[in-house]
Amino acid sequence: MYLNGVEIEDTFAEAFTMRCARVTVTAVNETWARHAALAATGFAISVIGCGIEAGIEGETPNSPDSRFGLDCLFFAMSKEELEKQLIKRIGQAIMTSATSACYDGELPELAGQMENLSKLGIGGKLRYFGDGYQASKLIGNRRYWRIPVMEGEFLVQEEFTVGKGIGGGNFLILAEDAEAALAAAEAAVQSMQSVRGIILPFPGGVVRSGSQVRSKYKFLIASTNTKYCPTLRGRLLADGQNTFLPEGVNSVMEIVIDGITAEAVSEGMRLGIRAASEIPGVRRITAGNYGGHLGKHHFHLKDVLA
Repeated sequence: MYLNGVEIEDTFAEAFTMRCARVTVTAVNETWARHAALAATGFAISVIGCGIEAGIEGETPNSPDSRFGLDCLFFAMSKEELEKQLIKRIGQAIMTSATSACYDGELPELAGQMENLSKLGIGGKLRYFGDGYQASKLIGNRRYWRIPVMEGEFLVQEEFTVGKGIGGGNFLILAEDAEAALAAAEAAVQSMQSVRGIILPFPGGVVRSGSQVRSKYKFLIASTNTKYCPTLRGRLLADGQNTFLPEGVNSVMEIVIDGITAEAVSEGMRLGIRAASEIPGVRRITAGNYGGHLGKHHFHLKDVLA
């Protein structure tokens, strides 16, 4: 299959189930909402080394307190790890940020899958920072905690919704050189920013150091994806090993997508692949998988583009 003259490999991206939550951060203006959101989602690139993957999804359409808000998505491999990370990140990054408040984004996309939804008592645990002076307020069926701070009060919702999301959706851009690979990756990221329900957790949405789930060193669970490293192509062939790089490809960039639903991940991949294929110098677009043994979610590129 070819798109804009670029070969689209007949393969699939292999993704896996993760636990996810949407956190809505509001503040007196966009500057301070973004300070809090960026701090809360910092160092959340990959569960391999960070324990969690996170990013800013976009502006909140209708924030609970009518102030400027940003929605952030958080993904972890277990509900317990997600709870631990949210308590730390909301307590250390959002509560400390001037004028901020924090609410449950509620994951309405999963409203019809109640069996996959649960709650975490995040605000109910953070309230103890108030040293006994914290106060609760019940609005409808939602409880909020008012925690006194030097600036005034930090308002945080008691419970946050947790659902089953998808981590590890991906595609790889194989290009003639690093300039073309980066330009294609940037075009892909820009086009994918319009999709709600996904994040691209890596810096700038782009991965230069894709990994394989193995290593020659026993203390590592992952290592550099050797078959896509252009500087190793000659050595691999000399050692009788294969490479995934065709002639003329000298740089590879990867886009990783985490999403609330399979539909959102698929839409992000579709837009990103189409945008990347329009950049001169791109030779092939493929995806990373482990033969279907790592995760149950398979995104076949030909189906995504159809």
